[in-house]
Amino acid sequence: MELRSVEELMDLLYACRSALDAPGFPGGRRVDLHQHALRTAAVLRRSRPADKELQVAGLVHAIGPLLRPGDRTAHPDCAADAVRPLLGERVAGLVRGHRPDSGPADDDLLRLRQADEEGRHIGFAAGVLEDWRTVLELVAARNSRLGAVD
Repeated sequence: MELRSVEELMDLLYACRSALDAPGFPGGRRVDLHQHALRTAAVLRRSRPADKELQVAGLVHAIGPLLRPGDRTAHPDCAADAVRPLLGERVAGLVRGHRPDSGPADDDLLRLRQADEEGRHIGFAAGVLEDWRTVLELVAARNSRLGAVD
C-alpha cells in the first residue's frame, strides 16, 4: 500500500486507535498504537522542535501492524514503503530504521529510537491526532516540491 494523501494517512492513523502493537517486545508490554504514535511524536517535538520530518517519522513509525498484521519483522519496511510517496525518503528511511536491531544509526535515528522507547513507557497526554494535520501537510507539500524538481 502506498499512501498518496494526508487524508489517507490520517485515516490510517485514526485506525490505530485501540490497535495494539505486536507481542514480543522487550518487557512484554503491548501498547495502543495510536497513543504510542502521538507520544513518540510529542517527545520528538519537544526535543527537536524545528525538525518536522523527524516528528512525522515518530508519528507514522507504528503503522506497520495495520498494513501487515502478524508479520512483525516486516512492519518497519511496510510502513516505510507506504509513507515514502507522500512524506519522502528521509521520513521513510527513519521509519525503516527505527528498530534498534536494524543496524547502525545516525543522530536522528538514535533520537527516534529513544523517543519510541519513551513513547512506549511514559504515560502523558500527547494531544490529539488532528493537531498533527498541518505538520503532515507541510512535510507532504515539501516532499511534493522536492519531487517535482528531480
